[in-house]
Amino acid sequence: MTESTAAVSPGALLAGPRSIFTRVLVGVDASAESLDAARQAARLMDGEGSLELLAAYQIVYPAVFGPGAVVPIDREVFSDAAVDALERARAEIHERTDAAGKIVEGRPADALRDEIVRTRATLVAVGSHGTGRIPGIVLGSTATDLIHRAPCSVLVARKGAGQTLARIAVGIDGSSESAAAYAVAKGLAERVGAELWTVVAWGDSRIDRKLVDAIADRHEDFPDAPVPALVRAAADADLLVVGSRGLQGLKALGSVSERVAHESPTTTLIVREVDWQKVGEQLV
Repeated sequence: MTESTAAVSPGALLAGPRSIFTRVLVGVDASAESLDAARQAARLMDGEGSLELLAAYQIVYPAVFGPGAVVPIDREVFSDAAVDALERARAEIHERTDAAGKIVEGRPADALRDEIVRTRATLVAVGSHGTGRIPGIVLGSTATDLIHRAPCSVLVARKGAGQTLARIAVGIDGSSESAAAYAVAKGLAERVGAELWTVVAWGDSRIDRKLVDAIADRHEDFPDAPVPALVRAAADADLLVVGSRGLQGLKALGSVSERVAHESPTTTLIVREVDWQKVGEQLV
């Protein structure tokens, strides 16, 4: 399901991406959630794909009161914590892949977006710390930032989810963005042997049945609006896949993909195509 229902031809709907799991970037920190993100991303990665772990740290300066007061900053405390986070994440996934690692100083969301562009990553994964949608917007959580601004697909990993991949839910609405999400979900389900559960929320009056059926002739219909329908489906799935128009900034606030990623009880994959992933009609 996406926030767009622009009319497209049935033929164009079938030309979805082949894979977004070839160049995977994972943001890691000291949290258990980031270990989940690394583990789940490694599970989803293509057999011939690559995975990079990135730990970004910011120097936190304490409040200083009084003229002339000086509080020394031990930069190594922060950099050592990033090194430790990186090594713990690498140990978490070493049986699946020999991940590359990188440590940078800077705001994590900025560092991840820069690295996405530099490496032409096709997927970025981060852990969800349980920050709600509005607090995440106000406080600038890394997950919220990437949902809004990452130039590639985004995996928001829920702690404890993804232990198995027996059922993958995907929302479609007849748009080209939901067709791309369906193509990714279908390819992943076939690769890992999972059940593909296609969901349509008919509470959105803009949905065109002909275009929905052009994407998937078998789907489960929900009478709800898109967000509650997808959140309900996520409760019975190991992974939820949705499409995205790639809206940024204030335009992204309130989008279906953004709201679902924050409210979903399971790991959510937001499929977003970008220019460097394409050669003609094919992803590379």
